[in-house]
Amino acid sequence: MNPLVAGPSSPEQALTMGVEEEFLIIDPETGRVVPVADAVRRRIGAALSDRVQPELMRFQIETNSLVHTDLGRLRHDLAGLRAAAAAAAESAGVRLAASGTSLLGNTGPPPLTPSPRYQRMHRQYGGVLQGQGVCGCHVHIGIPDRHEAVQVSNHLRPWLPVLQALMSNSPIADGADTGHASWRVVQWTRWPSSGPPPFFTSAEHYDALVDALYATGAIMDRGMVYWYIRPSHHLPTLEFRGADACATVDEAVALAGLVRALCTVALADVRRGLPAPAVDQTLLNVAYWRAAHDGLEGSGYDLLSGRRRPAWKLVGGLVQRARPALERSGDLAFVTEVLNRLRSGGSGAARQRAAYRRRHCLRDVAHLLVEQTRPPSETAVPAGASVR
Repeated sequence: MNPLVAGPSSPEQALTMGVEEEFLIIDPETGRVVPVADAVRRRIGAALSDRVQPELMRFQIETNSLVHTDLGRLRHDLAGLRAAAAAAAESAGVRLAASGTSLLGNTGPPPLTPSPRYQRMHRQYGGVLQGQGVCGCHVHIGIPDRHEAVQVSNHLRPWLPVLQALMSNSPIADGADTGHASWRVVQWTRWPSSGPPPFFTSAEHYDALVDALYATGAIMDRGMVYWYIRPSHHLPTLEFRGADACATVDEAVALAGLVRALCTVALADVRRGLPAPAVDQTLLNVAYWRAAHDGLEGSGYDLLSGRRRPAWKLVGGLVQRARPALERSGDLAFVTEVLNRLRSGGSGAARQRAAYRRRHCLRDVAHLLVEQTRPPSETAVPAGASVR
């Protein structure tokens, strides 16, 4: 059974959540990616081996949480997975790093994981795969009714750029500052099926658009629907997939809490028959680019007011929208604490840049990434231990 499968939920129940985290495997002295994912996965304890998966490139792995309704349990779960994966990487002579892009890029033939599907992707899309191997954090929310899921997606569209700004964590690629807080977003837009989702009139409309993507060759299967929020193609969930790999466990948990709260509020609106905001697709794309460019340390485009505003003002609006659900679940204090840390210490992107600017040394950034990725000892469990 897939650990992210969630059961049905009623209005009285907290929505379930699960998190997928993608990580780079790097040489800590150079920051270069190292294609040894198989060696790392072999060192994962048996109890967690089915929850640490290969990814597109052989220098990536993905961890899958169990299903949770409590942020504290999710935090313990993700910390245990990170601790086990980090220990396995160290025993293989490499390190685990949570960053949206590789510091030194990925030149030459892509070191694809030997999967027939990935090989077919390479044949069909060619150079699109060059320089890929970007890493994100995906949050699954248990909304098994697909008609409700697509309506909730509509309600979340205005908030997707704000969530991206919050978790931007990929300013450095190919050995230099890209000028963007999230270069992963720029890299990922090469795929013809990526970007913020369109407005769906129904589940049938969603299916018709996906069928059209397949018919044109833009996707070769439903797993390649890369919209930043989508009904999962194999789980009874709505999947948010727009954020960079989160630098720390707490940032990943706060992201999950915010996404769940936004979905909870939106689902209540859907069930009351309230319409989603009519957000223009072009402006949504531009707002997402602005968020990827500036992150938290600049400005963003407010899709609801039509004005450019400081990023933290937009974060305040998002928290206000999510607040009723955060209070009801008891998550407001934790989420607020993490947001305060981001405001005082900087986003993941800002912290990478600060480390780089001290000596213009990528090794310093690599060391920062490794240290941030490793969970605090009080939240971690021994490598290979069972997480329940």
